[in-house]
Amino acid sequence: MIEQRLSAQRGLGDHGWLHSRHTFSFANYWDPKQVGFSDLLVINDDQVAKSRGFGAHPHSNMEIISYVLEGALAHKDSMGTGSVIVPGDVQLMSAGSGVTHSEFNHSQTEGVHFLQIWIVPAEKNTAPGYQQVSVPDSEKRGQMRLIVSPEGTDGSLKVRQDMRIYSGLFNGDESQTVTLPDDRYAYIHVARGSITVNGIEFKEGDGARVRNEQTLTFTDGQDAEVLLFDLRPVEVNQPTR
Repeated sequence: MIEQRLSAQRGLGDHGWLHSRHTFSFANYWDPKQVGFSDLLVINDDQVAKSRGFGAHPHSNMEIISYVLEGALAHKDSMGTGSVIVPGDVQLMSAGSGVTHSEFNHSQTEGVHFLQIWIVPAEKNTAPGYQQVSVPDSEKRGQMRLIVSPEGTDGSLKVRQDMRIYSGLFNGDESQTVTLPDDRYAYIHVARGSITVNGIEFKEGDGARVRNEQTLTFTDGQDAEVLLFDLRPVEVNQPTR
């Protein structure tokens, strides 16, 4: 079963300098039917104005992934890490027992557009950690490329949970059929463009919970950038604070 959720159905946070669409309940957006899916707790689609951003703030016991679509995102944290994340980069910060970080638009002339993704970890109060990798478009073109996994397989970032994230670029005749592991859930998020999955059309910002499907076939992409989450078969893993 593919349970589609359209872009316009997402929550909205508009703060002038920040325009954010929330796939799941977050901050002032609350929908009891949208409180995450399995260990996937947050997908925020954020657009930040030039030279603006999020000042230093704390996190704990969360796996936080930043995926830049346009522009450049500057990151600093209490572990001493400083970096600039650009399209093609994937960043994973394991907050563990506690970390403070800031995120700012690195540009004084252009906006930055990125996805922030939160995964509930399997263990609490582990040592904080930071990882970053650059994945060239050629490795995602017409296929789903593993970018996050619990084992750190094939150059992916190592997440502290039994889940995986794949990223793919599809246009024109490019297509791929993905076989899902038995007894697993999945989540689809279309970051850009449009694509058809198992005969269902998805546009930018659309997503879907996937249960009891053996395969997913991605076809008819129009400048599409897609994320696919392979998840444990539990409905919601809500962290205790």
